[in-house]
Amino acid sequence: MRVYFKEITVRTQRRRELLDITHEVERAVAESGISNGLCLVFAPHATAAIIANEHERGLMNDILRKLGEDYPEDGKWEHNLIDDNAAAHLASAFVGSARLFPVKEGRLVRGTWQNIFLVELDGPRAVRRVVVEVVGV
Repeated sequence: MRVYFKEITVRTQRRRELLDITHEVERAVAESGISNGLCLVFAPHATAAIIANEHERGLMNDILRKLGEDYPEDGKWEHNLIDDNAAAHLASAFVGSARLFPVKEGRLVRGTWQNIFLVELDGPRAVRRVVVEVVGV
């Protein structure tokens, strides 16, 4: 079994946004040389998340709007007394900081309409890291 590790860095521009990182993840899978296995995509941040969904502007706006409805920045969150970013922490905790994808015949397995996104929840940030780890044969 082999393991390939790559770190992707991105810059975010808004408080909440979706950044499509599909091509970078697919590039990492190709670079790994692994034919069959698993690909972990992980955001090592407490205020960011990883999702897989369609890259369609209306849907992307809907996702961001839903996050705002479920985790409003002006909510009466206790953590806001310390950092004023409790909504970002909560959204990250419930959406999740990682996704796992199969790798088959050297390619990332994903649905036709599934792209991979970093969900920025507390931006803008000059640097956000995404860890891609491919394990297999």
